[in-house]
Amino acid sequence: MFEKRDEQLISQALKGNRRAWLALIKRYESQIYHYGIRMTGNTHDAADLMQDIFVSVYRSLGNYRGEGSFKGWLFRVAHFRCIEFYRRKRPEQGLDDTPEPECDQHCPESGYFRDRASENLMQAMQRLPLAQKAVVELKFFGQFTFDEIAEQLGLSANTVKSRLYSALSKLKLELEVENA
Repeated sequence: MFEKRDEQLISQALKGNRRAWLALIKRYESQIYHYGIRMTGNTHDAADLMQDIFVSVYRSLGNYRGEGSFKGWLFRVAHFRCIEFYRRKRPEQGLDDTPEPECDQHCPESGYFRDRASENLMQAMQRLPLAQKAVVELKFFGQFTFDEIAEQLGLSANTVKSRLYSALSKLKLELEVENA
């Protein structure tokens, strides 16, 4: 069976087809949820963030022009929702202050954090400034190009590269200290 392209699903969803909208959600919910976990550091906030993202996407679906990929547009919305989420959820906490990730053996994401190296990396990522964390997330987990990330974040490709390399340096240093 052939899967419908995003543009077809969007067109149908805009006409009120609930199944098309649900198919779009199903296609991207796991990626958006894991983006939320990596950006917020815990499963509860990730679920709240995912809901905010999909509500926002639903409300602004008519604004999607099809000039880039839907996935790129979706992650741009996700990035801005993440910033708003931090501002709303933690007004006393700066954007660069990050919580420690939470998860135990009993939560569904325990397999995600099971490997010690992955857990150390996740904890180190939580200590990155939000701007750097977003670039690392989009590059390595979202697998976007520098140009796509630049477009999503409204930055130049050189700024994206600079933030990525700075973040990687910080991560390398933190992981070396933890493993020493």
